Amino acid sequence: MKKKKTPYADYAGKRAGKSKLLPDCLRAFAVGGLICAFAQCLTGLYGYIGVGEEDVKVLVIMTLIFLTAMLTGMGIFDNIARFAGAGTLVPITGFANAVVSPALDGKNEGLVLGLGTKLLSVAGPVILYGTSASVVWGIIYWVVGLIR
Repeated sequence: MKKKKTPYADYAGKRAGKSKLLPDCLRAFAVGGLICAFAQCLTGLYGYIGVGEEDVKVLVIMTLIFLTAMLTGMGIFDNIARFAGAGTLVPITGFANAVVSPALDGKNEGLVLGLGTKLLSVAGPVILYGTSASVVWGIIYWVVGLIR
């Protein structure tokens, strides 16, 4: 069965343009790698100043989330994401951007109906299904442990 093209599909196909796979992959790899290298530098820095190993992990994640939220609010992170593609989605920075961007879109509508409503509009389903999958996986793990 062949799908019919809708007028919107025709329009979107004309506007989208072709993606160059190799340069896109290289940019995503490079920027994602730079983000991870920056996180590794933060890990070394926090360890050097005497922060405990468990606290370092939390501080690095908090720093990346804070910097991403700040850069998103300033409009800089969108340009980085446009250039890097999926390279900014894989690290925790993609999640932080997914939370902050919709919240910024709704800020003019007020705290409750704007910011509060849109804050988790993108990230909410990710949290819901991630938590649900972890519960299912935990039950499977528990049942397999009983069988052994």
